Amino acid sequence: MALTWLSPAVCGATPAPAGLLPPGVRVYAIGDLHGRRDLLESMERAIVEDAAGHGRRRRVVIFLGDYLSRGPDAFGVVENLRQWRPAGLEIRLLRGNHEDLALRFIEGDLAGGRQWFEHGGGLATLASYGVDIAGRFTGSDESVDSLRRDFRSALPLAHRQFLADLAINHAEGGYHFVHAGVAPGVPLALQARHDQLWVRQAFLASDEDFGAVIVHGHSIDARPQFRHNRIGIDTGAHASGMLTCLVIDAGGYALLHP
Repeated sequence: MALTWLSPAVCGATPAPAGLLPPGVRVYAIGDLHGRRDLLESMERAIVEDAAGHGRRRRVVIFLGDYLSRGPDAFGVVENLRQWRPAGLEIRLLRGNHEDLALRFIEGDLAGGRQWFEHGGGLATLASYGVDIAGRFTGSDESVDSLRRDFRSALPLAHRQFLADLAINHAEGGYHFVHAGVAPGVPLALQARHDQLWVRQAFLASDEDFGAVIVHGHSIDARPQFRHNRIGIDTGAHASGMLTCLVIDAGGYALLHP
């Protein structure tokens, strides 16, 4: 396990501006997992080891969503996150747009299911739950609905409840944690659920002060992106093998490496 503290030059601003996080709080924010249980378990061990070495009053672990799709073990990721509650750590689990797609799909949104299969790697999720997907998706409503019925039957009730209970955002001091981002020009308290799960270019291009530093995933970059108003930590773990965990405390920003 290694911890890399980031300099102002790397972050593009003074790391962890004073006053944004209450004293005695250490936050671990984890980017998009997309079915990579192997990376998740390695990172969890690193977090437990790091947290044990810091006597903070509160240690908060925040997962930014997109547990499903693309990677090989969405089932294993969900099963792990349902149960991982190490002593001394507060766990916060946020919803991503892929969890949103999955929930809409099982309730009958065939267009959303088609989108999930064609562009989001959704078939990998069905396969991880034991659904036979071989040659079944043709793009027709009939093929999508057949897969929907099988996925609905295969999805354990506990997993479905887990997905339904995921929060849309979480605040810690002057940081706002969310899957995709926020809509520019809208106060944080009035942000639409859809924007927080799906927004991309309007948010990424905005230079405005959002009222908090937004820590988000959803938009892939080769390395974490630090701006004065946002920090992006989706490094495409499903394909790159690099899962990013951002550590925030009064000492600055760091990246945790298993």
